[in-house]
Order: sequence, then C-alpha cells, then structure tokens
Amino acid sequence: MYSRRVEDLVVEWGQERPDLDRSSMAVIGRIERLAELLDDVFTPTLRRFGITRADFDVLATLRRSGTPYRLTPTALSRAMMISSGGTTKRLDRLEARGLLARAGDPHDRRGVVVSLTQKGMRLVDDAVEAHVADERRVLAPLRAAERKTLARLLDALLEPLE
Repeated sequence: MYSRRVEDLVVEWGQERPDLDRSSMAVIGRIERLAELLDDVFTPTLRRFGITRADFDVLATLRRSGTPYRLTPTALSRAMMISSGGTTKRLDRLEARGLLARAGDPHDRRGVVVSLTQKGMRLVDDAVEAHVADERRVLAPLRAAERKTLARLLDALLEPLE
C-alpha cells in the first residue's frame, strides 16, 4: 500500500532514474491509490448490510437486470466479468443467506436461473442507496463537467484493456 503521496514517488524515481519517462507513474500511481481508497470508503458501508463487495456485485447485477430479476449463472458471470467458479462460490454464499434462489430454467430444462428473493431485493435496494451516497461524497469535489470528462478519459484507458 502506498504510504506516501504519489508525487513523492515520482520525484524520487526522477532522482534515481532520470532517464525514465515518469508521466505514466504519475497517472497509474494515482489510479492505484484511488482504487485502494475507494475500497476503504465502500467496504464499511456494505459491511453494515452484512455483505462484501463481491456479494453486492451479484445482488446489484440481478437487481439492475429488471423484472423478474433473474439471470442464468453464465449471464451473471459475464456481467460481473468473473469466472464461473467465482460466480458459483458467490451464489452458494448468498443462497445460504436467503438472498437469492436457484431454480430450473423454464426455457431450458438443462439450465438453472438465479433470482433475487424478497429479502435480497430489500437488502440490495438499501445497500445501493448507501453505496450511491458514498459515490456522491467521493465525487463531490468535481463539478458535473469534470465528472463527464473524467468518465470519458477513464473509458479511453479501459477500452483497449478490455
């Protein structure tokens, strides 16, 4: 974990390796530090609801899928960009807590669908409200136009990596 400001690291590398173009360090270092700090902001809020960020990802994916709040495990895995094994572990944990249910797929006798239970719906609705409030607090220093610019710039970095 970074214990010093990113700019200090960039300056130190400049002293030790002036031949390196450190402009990438200045950007990537800030993105990495921001990711760590965002985790520190979001995790305690979700913990109040008794869920992890991974749990929230599953519940939120089902919730935003729309009525009937049901997806196949494969569709969930794709939406969350994780392996089927990772999805299964999350589903097992959430099903045991009564937050989602698995049933036979009515359109494919060999398949399974995962759906939110009423308990899961209430929990994710409350958790997403708190999560969005956290996001608003984090972004409060930026004006609306700056948020749009930042989103566009981050998209430009994400696209070639995805």
